[in-house]
Amino acid sequence: MKRFLSCLPIFGCLLLLASFPVFGEEGGPFDCLRCHDDIQSHSSAHEELACHDCHSNVTDRRGHRKTALETLSGAALCAQCHEEAVGNLIHTGHVEEASCADCHGAPHDISLVSAPASLIAPEMQAETCGKCHSDVSDLWHASAHGTAWSKGNAEAPVCTSCHQAHGAATPALSSARQEIPGQCGSCHGDLYSTYRITFHGKSSKLGLERGAICTDCHTPHSSLPASDPRSSVHPDQLGQTCGGCHVDVSGGFVGIDMHNDPTDPEDNVYVYWIYLMMMALLISVFAFFALHDLLWLQRILIGTWRGEFRPVKPGRDTQTYVRRFSGFYVFLHIVVVITFLLLALTGLPIKFHAAPWAQGLIDLLGGVEVASLLHRIAAVGTFGYMVAHLVHLAYRALVRRESGLFWGPNSMVPQLQDIKDLVGNFRYFLYLGPRPEGDRWTYWEKFDYLAVFWGVMIIGLSGLMLWFPAFFTQFLPGWAINAALVVHSDEALLATGFIFVFHLFHTHLRPESFPMDAVVFTGSMTLERFKEERPLEYQRLVERGELDNWLTEPPGRGTIIWSYVFGLATLTVGVLLAVAIFWALLSG
Repeated sequence: MKRFLSCLPIFGCLLLLASFPVFGEEGGPFDCLRCHDDIQSHSSAHEELACHDCHSNVTDRRGHRKTALETLSGAALCAQCHEEAVGNLIHTGHVEEASCADCHGAPHDISLVSAPASLIAPEMQAETCGKCHSDVSDLWHASAHGTAWSKGNAEAPVCTSCHQAHGAATPALSSARQEIPGQCGSCHGDLYSTYRITFHGKSSKLGLERGAICTDCHTPHSSLPASDPRSSVHPDQLGQTCGGCHVDVSGGFVGIDMHNDPTDPEDNVYVYWIYLMMMALLISVFAFFALHDLLWLQRILIGTWRGEFRPVKPGRDTQTYVRRFSGFYVFLHIVVVITFLLLALTGLPIKFHAAPWAQGLIDLLGGVEVASLLHRIAAVGTFGYMVAHLVHLAYRALVRRESGLFWGPNSMVPQLQDIKDLVGNFRYFLYLGPRPEGDRWTYWEKFDYLAVFWGVMIIGLSGLMLWFPAFFTQFLPGWAINAALVVHSDEALLATGFIFVFHLFHTHLRPESFPMDAVVFTGSMTLERFKEERPLEYQRLVERGELDNWLTEPPGRGTIIWSYVFGLATLTVGVLLAVAIFWALLSG
């Protein structure tokens, strides 16, 4: 008993000690510091936290205290307060993944980013990241970016300027590649804007994974000025750099300016003057026909209100048809329509890559690569129908010896009478005279016809240069490819804009043919309409006794149905593309 009583003070002391909490009620570290007094001397961004915020009172089966640092991984522990940052940590999932402490320092030594002692302060990032990425750090120190920083340029990019420390994607992913040009553009805005107007910039913006971006040409961690012989874009190195994607790179090829600004005469004066000529052509054609067709439209509206356009009463002539086009030209026009629409559908989203509808249309077509393939197939079809037409013309002229193909009323060559009809139509639009009588071809039909020749020649040649730049730069300077891009883009806009606005109005939206003129698909029209629209040709055929040779059977019901279904479908696509062009121009 005495021995037991003598032990009571000891048990009491032990009981008293056991009743004391490890942490104070306020979470203060008064008890921890009895053993960890060295921590008191540390300065940390976490000084507002209590010990138990990171260290718990959990004990194991032997009674040893376990800390939250032992029960949770470092990232999971930090996520209790920094959930967003840790949730997007780019290093997670790697075999040797970096913990929070590897970049931010020990938990008791963490400093704010703005503090000079912070391991992730801009001036410390190269060393901190270099602990794991020493090869990249060495390259950065020798690069233009690192050199600028060492010279005191605080705006020079460091690691986190380009790499998001807590980003969710690795640079190798397609989504991350698409963001790189914009990141570079935050500092190099002028170069970014000129990159975006190249095929590289447009295609990568629309999702082409293999489309060249900034880091494909400019080595990302060892970027150097183009004047430095070690630079990947130095003239002596461009052959190797471009050869990474392009084969048969010649001296002229490396002369292509990937950041050419055609609006700047100091960039390349030849490209600048070609740009001005294309702008002058665009503006003059659109301005002329906008005036022409607006005057025509108001004349139609006023004439309709006056009752000038009376419907033709069915009679004998409405059952008699006149052949307007042969089967060969009906087929040829169908090919023209299909290839032109395909070229427009696949080309316009590339030209207007920043338009709200561009990405959706490209995705609908199957992506940039599929759209490019379809564009080239349509281009081959375009060259094909042009060659077929020229061969057929030669056959008619040399074998069948047809007269009047190159001059006279049956010729598509512009003549003095076309100028007279143009002036006469303007007088008619302004209520100053009667409407000129039509012949086999009107001046606007001749313009449409010759525009195809011009377009195939200009768009086709420039397109071939863009398709095969390595071949053409074997005998042309590099800037010729920059000029071809300007010509191809602007001439394509001229062609699509003219066809989808003015040609559709001339052909389909006039009162005589609204909502669609199916003659080009059926190949014939009623004799009544022929006499109304082409009185001069009708009179000439009657006088020569040749009218009966042009009379034909009415088109079958199936032909009429097919013509209207196909015609209205293509007309709808054309109108929608016209709306898309105006949308892009107004939103850009």
